[in-house]
Amino acid sequence: MRGLFVTGTDTDVGKSVVSAAICAALAARGERVAAFKPVVTGLDELRGACPGDHELLASVASADQSPEDVAPYRFGPAASPHHAAQRADTTIDPSRLVRAARAAGAEADALVVEGVGGLMVPLTPSYLIRDLAAELALAVIVVARPGLGTINHALLTVEAARAAGLTLAGVVMTPWPARPDPLEASNRETVERVASVPVSILSHTSRNLLAAAGDTLTLDAWLDAPVGGGRPVPALA
Repeated sequence: MRGLFVTGTDTDVGKSVVSAAICAALAARGERVAAFKPVVTGLDELRGACPGDHELLASVASADQSPEDVAPYRFGPAASPHHAAQRADTTIDPSRLVRAARAAGAEADALVVEGVGGLMVPLTPSYLIRDLAAELALAVIVVARPGLGTINHALLTVEAARAAGLTLAGVVMTPWPARPDPLEASNRETVERVASVPVSILSHTSRNLLAAAGDTLTLDAWLDAPVGGGRPVPALA
């Protein structure tokens, strides 16, 4: 498949915005773009006009997907997917996720997958987001905050990706300020130098400007990155 797997250093770091911006920019070019998010949690906390991640992605993808198509599993509590599933007295089936993602990608020019939390978040007690990324064999984009603490979080995520043989296409720091302070500028330079990976920036954006925001990213280089299938890593106990 041609596409990208967007992960983050943590929850609420901007994965959905980056994923939506990528989808919107590719769609604006005339590409048929499918979006996929394996699990959405925290629906009980949504208020007002704020859409769920799956709703946002469905609204900017150009592959005629419903929010339910984008996210096969949806849970109310704000919790790790495996715990949210346990509370709902169900079990997430990784094979179902792989089949659904590949089916979406087969009908599109590009597939954009948004992970849940970070790479080491469990979908089941023994199957991580990282395992799904390895099975889908898409280049990985890491979304990180620009401020204090991001160096450690970003480099740990990079190491986790590389340990599984994933292709790391780039890091995106967001929301990047109009006038970055010396710490933020140093964080970007340090992550890029130590990880030997390009670090892009994405400024604060709005829903109607997602395509323009995504067009500032190095999408072609990311999508052209040669990828493999990853390699097995020890299962969780």
